[in-house]
Amino acid sequence: MQSADAKFNKNSLLLALRGYSSAVNDMERTVLLPSLLRDVPTDEAWECEATEESCRDLYSNYLMLKAIRTTAESSLVLLDDHKAKSNAALDKTLEPLLDTDPETLFRFHLIGLFSVMSDLTKMTQTLTVKYMDIIGVAN
Repeated sequence: MQSADAKFNKNSLLLALRGYSSAVNDMERTVLLPSLLRDVPTDEAWECEATEESCRDLYSNYLMLKAIRTTAESSLVLLDDHKAKSNAALDKTLEPLLDTDPETLFRFHLIGLFSVMSDLTKMTQTLTVKYMDIIGVAN
């Protein structure tokens, strides 16, 4: 009998989402004291450049990764004003794509989603490893 994951191609969106959810669940089981992640800087230099805010700490990443998992699993998408404004700006830059055929547009977004899910999964795994280093547990 095949496992549930064997039914999906390795590039399946469901498998990517399941992998991310699994990584977040592992992070939650490992990180027993999330407060230890406060004020611990991340290694990702792109975070400092991509956001107008100051660089995020691991605790902020921990909360963000959990929130993204909840959103992905429940399909609830709520936007605050700041995110709504940045999405409006993004919509204007993507306007030329709206004139393309639906299949090309779908592939464009699917490739982007796979890339984001992969990055988030790696970020989750890195946070888990850093937490284990903080508490002095060897991998």
